[in-house]
Amino acid sequence: MSEQGWQRFLESDGLDDWVVLHGGPTAVYRVASLVEAVRLAEAFSQVPEVADDLLMTIAGDRLTVRLTRDLWQVDDRHVACARELSAIAHTYGARPDRTAVQEIQLAIAAQPDAVDLGFWSAVLGYTTTADDNAVDPLGHGSTVWMQELDATKSLRHAMHVDVSVARDHVEQRLEAALAAGGRIVDDSEAPRWWTLADRAGNRVCIAAWPDGATSTDG
Repeated sequence: MSEQGWQRFLESDGLDDWVVLHGGPTAVYRVASLVEAVRLAEAFSQVPEVADDLLMTIAGDRLTVRLTRDLWQVDDRHVACARELSAIAHTYGARPDRTAVQEIQLAIAAQPDAVDLGFWSAVLGYTTTADDNAVDPLGHGSTVWMQELDATKSLRHAMHVDVSVARDHVEQRLEAALAAGGRIVDDSEAPRWWTLADRAGNRVCIAAWPDGATSTDG
């Protein structure tokens, strides 16, 4: 696995519709109706470059397209596929909505000898995609990520939520969370991500990474 694939995706021209989330390149297209969303999905399915792991979900007047469920498997074929899908979407009059693109990830922290992805995959009915990651096979739920802690560090919190959004939308999401009563716990990695907490101390990270990453800050 390497960062080169998704870094090239971010650096490529003609991909303004797309946001690179924790789970890979994703786009949301707004259309006038459910029927038009279905028609657009059918058109997308005819693209020769469409990868086997393409995931499309329809919700009313929007079609969400994910090129892969694994950020680390992004390569040049995904760049070509994204360009083709964008061209089709524009032909159909669909409107890209980067503010609607997001992915929710449940991060479960554990010491190296206590990582238990098998349990979480089983209890959630998820499909294991890597040693530390599993996904909802229907594409409806969040991903689950086993966050391996440094063995020398104590466990401060067992799990938290990661919210991955577009780099141009992250501050708006942050402001909304703060206005709703949240507080910033750690901003040392901003603007890549901020760690917030609710009134009870439950934590969530709002992240513009990897969408906001460049070839120099990986």
